Amino acid sequence: MSHKIFLSHNHADKPIVEPVAVRLAEIFGIDQVFYDSWSIRPGDGIIDQMNKGLEAPEYVFFFVSAKSLASQMVKLEWQNALHAATRGKTRMIPIRVDGSSMPALLTQTLYIDMFTVGLEAAIAQIVSVAQGSASFTPQHQGFSNLTFSAVTGADGSIAVTIQASHLMEPNPSFLLLTKNLEEEISWTHGSNEAFFGGYNKNAFTSSNGELIHAILFKTMGGAITPRHPLQINLSKRTDAPLVLLEVRHEAGKNVWEPIPYKA
Repeated sequence: MSHKIFLSHNHADKPIVEPVAVRLAEIFGIDQVFYDSWSIRPGDGIIDQMNKGLEAPEYVFFFVSAKSLASQMVKLEWQNALHAATRGKTRMIPIRVDGSSMPALLTQTLYIDMFTVGLEAAIAQIVSVAQGSASFTPQHQGFSNLTFSAVTGADGSIAVTIQASHLMEPNPSFLLLTKNLEEEISWTHGSNEAFFGGYNKNAFTSSNGELIHAILFKTMGGAITPRHPLQINLSKRTDAPLVLLEVRHEAGKNVWEPIPYKA
């Protein structure tokens, strides 16, 4: 059976490929989308199934990353798709998911820049392009491009690092939730760069009715990328210990979503 859509990717990129696969399956039907997690079942010959998936798809979406470019299997997939495209059988659309440069063979091809526009906008573009197993359970629907870690120093200070795992984050605007009063805490940019910020007293109320304060921190320029994380240093002004509850990212107007903690 031929598939309408083939998703060529490296296993390491599944957290951002799977939400795309699920959305496409919801629209076109799971039998029209070749995604190895549901298209190749235990006991199937992997190479045979991959060849069948590539027989005559209308679209091949090639997820370009450092890992996929280094994969011989993925390289074979996109080169076969490119060959099919030259014969007018298949349309190949690269999707850039990290800061990697496009292969020379693909530089003349229009591509979707997920690294710049983000996951949701890229999915909308993919669906737009593609529109011209019951036993499968999604594993990566909770994907978060941003995570944070916090390291407490000997002096009680806290170094907060906000990291992007796959994509560029163009809106580096965050809230750091704390129990500390304004006179107990100070904050600086880890690279001594300019930033906009302020203390918001009683910004939130916890489930048990406790008032929580928030420190707004927004860099003045420069996006967060996998290679360029953001570090925020919290320092003590008094003997009171610092308490960092969580970090939230500005996802929209007056919408602040918690980002996961990564140990």
